[in-house]
Amino acid sequence: MSTVVPVGKNFKEHNKIFKENRRKWREERLMKKMAASKPTNSSPPESDSNSAPEVPKKVVPTLSIAVPGSILDNAQSQELRTYLAGQIARAACVYQVDEVVVFDDQGEITELERHSKKVKVETTWQTEGNSTDVAYRRACLQLARILQYLECPQYLRKYFFPLHKDLQFAGLLNPLDAPHHLRQNDYCQFREGVVVDKPLKPGRGSQVNCGLLRDVEIDKTISPNLRVTVKIPEAIDGKKIKGQVVSPRTPKENGIYWGYSVRIARSLSEIIEKCPYKEGYDVIVGTSDKGKSVDHLDDGALVYRRGLIVFGGLAGLEAALEADPKLNFQDPRLLFAEYVNTCPRQGSRTIRTEEAILISLAEMRKKMVPWNEL
Repeated sequence: MSTVVPVGKNFKEHNKIFKENRRKWREERLMKKMAASKPTNSSPPESDSNSAPEVPKKVVPTLSIAVPGSILDNAQSQELRTYLAGQIARAACVYQVDEVVVFDDQGEITELERHSKKVKVETTWQTEGNSTDVAYRRACLQLARILQYLECPQYLRKYFFPLHKDLQFAGLLNPLDAPHHLRQNDYCQFREGVVVDKPLKPGRGSQVNCGLLRDVEIDKTISPNLRVTVKIPEAIDGKKIKGQVVSPRTPKENGIYWGYSVRIARSLSEIIEKCPYKEGYDVIVGTSDKGKSVDHLDDGALVYRRGLIVFGGLAGLEAALEADPKLNFQDPRLLFAEYVNTCPRQGSRTIRTEEAILISLAEMRKKMVPWNEL
């Protein structure tokens, strides 16, 4: 469920109402579970060995970061812009970030900008169900495209990333070497693949290129050129490899980090409003040199299911807040659960965003704890 600000309320009041509703929902769910677990005298429990106990669905915690696309405009050349994006991708992978949000911190696009080279009308980043073209600043598009390119396994890139100016120097970047970036001889019970357009008999399913010597046969018929996650059997009998299509979340539910997703937000408020998770972000942290010292946060002070860390650009989160017409307050502390300075007593006058990401993710590891690691 997307987080939408009620009319006439600021984000502090909205968050208070949201947390109160979640607390009531949790209490009601607990009461239902307790009522269902009480034994009744009228109907004794059945001892049927064939009926397996119901396994509760795993709720896997996720960590997201939000980065302004404008940081690329501070780079002096195309090579440096690409390298900067590569640093962010490496940091996200090292600290097992599940989602990277590239947001625009410069406000609404003016008519003058629409006719300049800094703005591009892009159709591939539009939201589902929206048939109109969306205008984004070029820096946001380039950062998002490079992040997606690096996250994609090498053997799939030719299917999803045609030649593009934004990826001109992507070959110079250090690889992520993530768990899902498998070589041909590597074994993992899961693999990323692309559905290939090969004719099969009706009812035989589809074939998927998973970077192996042979394509993997799956039992489902899926449209070609779609990226899927496939479960591979440990023992392969015969010439055919038969696999099973699973949710992209399944590897993470089994304790394997499986890369990050990328989306673009056109403002600071849109990061929260268009959250892809049904329950929204429950812990949102802002980073700034004007925030309180991270040393004043106790270990485990922030327990999250859907955590989000937001980083500012050259002018900080204050400028992004001022440029957002939907946010009618000036204190960024009202937007976040904590507003933190992750590098107190810094020696340099400024800390670059790509440096702040590495510093903050390292410092917040003990402060922000997933609920299932308590």
